[in-house]
Amino acid sequence: MVRDGFLYALGLGVVAVLLWLTAWPWLAVIPVLLAVFFLWFFRDPSRTIPQGRGVIVSPADGKVTEAEWIETGAGSRLRISVFLSVFDVHVNRSPIEGTVTQVDHRTGLFRNALSPDSSLVNEQTLVSVDGPNYQVSFKLIAGLLARRIVCNLKAGDKVERGQRIGLIKFGSRVDVLLPSEAVLKVKKGSRVKGGSTILAEMPVASEA
Repeated sequence: MVRDGFLYALGLGVVAVLLWLTAWPWLAVIPVLLAVFFLWFFRDPSRTIPQGRGVIVSPADGKVTEAEWIETGAGSRLRISVFLSVFDVHVNRSPIEGTVTQVDHRTGLFRNALSPDSSLVNEQTLVSVDGPNYQVSFKLIAGLLARRIVCNLKAGDKVERGQRIGLIKFGSRVDVLLPSEAVLKVKKGSRVKGGSTILAEMPVASEA
């Protein structure tokens, strides 16, 4: 359970008690239901992290909405977009092991995370991790309901594959940029789990 869930639930519990002591005690059911929802929403289940050289796991739970090639200033990259609904676990994890080289937060809009331009105009945090001879970047993107991105990383940090690195509160999106050599293991429409679903694998020769 993420600490935020306890804090929200505790606050709502206080409101429920106060309402129970008023002339309208039946209203207490509303904050109680909301408290239960927040405890469920901020759940943080354990995950079995896949082992093996070159394995790249999903940084988030959700549904793959894009899996396509794009051109960047550093050349061709494979972009995988994962959409998180309010029903998904919102704890984010590192897709690979390595050293964090970049953590850039940018303020922006709060458009629907399914919108094609949300990765450009929405509030977001970009994280780059240097692994063994390749780099993976992932972007935490706020959505229509999400109003806060929590990222516990800074440049220079060492991370393990599947390590918890933060969360996006409520519906949101995570984009992952993979090297052009990556072999895709999911497709559009696939359901993925953060830390346990393999998005792609790097050829073993590229890590030698």
